[in-house]
Amino acid sequence: MTVGETARRAAVLGAPIAHSLSPVLHRAAYAAMGLDAWSYAAVECDEGGLAGLLDGLGPEWAGLSLTMPLKRVALDLVDTVSDLAVKVGGVNTIVLRDGRRHGDNTDVHGMVAALTEAGVTVGGPDAGAVVLGGGATAASALAALAALGAAEAVLAVRTPERAAETVRVGERFGLAVKVGTLDRVAGELPAAGLVVSTLPGRAADAFAAPVAASGAALFDVVYAPWPTALATAVEKAGGTVVGGFPMLLHQAVRQVALMTGRDDVPVAAMRAAGEAELARRARLA
Repeated sequence: MTVGETARRAAVLGAPIAHSLSPVLHRAAYAAMGLDAWSYAAVECDEGGLAGLLDGLGPEWAGLSLTMPLKRVALDLVDTVSDLAVKVGGVNTIVLRDGRRHGDNTDVHGMVAALTEAGVTVGGPDAGAVVLGGGATAASALAALAALGAAEAVLAVRTPERAAETVRVGERFGLAVKVGTLDRVAGELPAAGLVVSTLPGRAADAFAAPVAASGAALFDVVYAPWPTALATAVEKAGGTVVGGFPMLLHQAVRQVALMTGRDDVPVAAMRAAGEAELARRARLA
């Protein structure tokens, strides 16, 4: 730490949290930006513990990254919140400044940046989108699809009745959302230009063959273990595959910018650090 430099703290919260790649990404950014007095930790925290944790933070705290299951409950625990976070229905970033908490959402930015970087486009004839899953990540995916120009999307879920709030999110962004069930999703795939899987772990394995056969591009939000069976099948069929790491990277880039107030965030350094850590974990698996 240089003389006169103020120590600042940040962290990612969630339950479970030990697997999070966020500390690697944020610490790499701090190192490249010369923020030697900044630290970033992973803190286990569930919904019931978030309010107390926030109340106990001192002035040295700059911000928090939030993962499941905290994104929705955080909406009621911040002083101000971005329009995007309100429309999506979830806060994944809390910026702490001047004794106040500002809630924001960088997941949508991460998805848009990941798809744009890969050259994936949506909208237009024969380019519909199918989203697998109906939770908070699916809500962000619908917002991202709208930002990229989609007019409609199919939301494939196990229980349609439980997807009502996610459907409302899509509608807030101007999307026409059709709800279907996962067991019948194969019928929706021929018209899809893009399939977005927000299903966790190996939950999407059963859809590998029909998605690969559809010819659609795939955006699979899983980043470890990688590649998933779904991603492998689409890649072998010659399709475009975007994994969860680019999304995680770009949402973290936006978080670093918000928390530090700087726009010179080192994307390349963060990418290299994240890829190296994922490779290390793969060797140990």
